[in-house]
Amino acid sequence: MFTIPAIDMVKTGQNIADLRAKAGLSVKDLQDIFGFATPQAIYKWQHGTALPTMDNMVVLAAVFNVKIDDVLATTGNQMGVGV
Repeated sequence: MFTIPAIDMVKTGQNIADLRAKAGLSVKDLQDIFGFATPQAIYKWQHGTALPTMDNMVVLAAVFNVKIDDVLATTGNQMGVGV
C-alpha cells in the first residue's frame, strides 16, 4: 500500500488567502505583483476553483516568504499495488 497525494484545491485556496492576509497584502497588491489586468485569477485561487500555475506558485511562495509546500495543501488516498 502507498499513498497517492492529491491537491486539495479548497484548502490551498484558504492557504493563499491566509498567507496573503498574514503578509498584509490585498488582492489588488497580488494583482499588481503578477501584472494581471483583473483580480479574477487570484479570487479563483482563493476560492479553490482554480490553481496557480507552477511559475505563479513559485512567485507566491517567494512573496509570502514560505516554501511551496506551505501554500499547497494535499490529501492522500491509500492505494494497493498489484503485482
